[in-house]
Amino acid sequence: MADPVQQVEILLVEDNPSDAELCVRALKKHNLANKLVWVKDGAEALDFVFGTGAYEGRSVSDKPKVILLDLRLPKVDGLQVLRRIKADDRTKIIPVVVVTSSKEDRDVTESYKLGVNSYISKPVGFEEFAQTMSRLGLYWLLINRPPT
Repeated sequence: MADPVQQVEILLVEDNPSDAELCVRALKKHNLANKLVWVKDGAEALDFVFGTGAYEGRSVSDKPKVILLDLRLPKVDGLQVLRRIKADDRTKIIPVVVVTSSKEDRDVTESYKLGVNSYISKPVGFEEFAQTMSRLGLYWLLINRPPT
């Protein structure tokens, strides 16, 4: 049987446990969280994507279908994670969606300059947040057609 870490569809990069749990619940509601990996900081995200550190030996070619990336992260911030992913030929085609509480124009602009595929400001309300996460999952996993 294949290693579940090799079959990831969603990489969730979120340091806030409440936001991560809400995201996972919203995706599970639509059966979209079966192949989700949650990492809690930017360094762990880079280790996962590039097969280093705790993920040593994981193949870079086993790309997630989408990365949901917070910007305000410990160790390595989200913009640095985005910069590294989009600068590497092996990973630059992975869709990255920034999902953050930041509504700063400079963060939006910098994210798009670095190649983000979408920028979502986290809704404050529980229901709205859950609905937004469900829609993101449905779009990126079922509707979007990624390159092969």
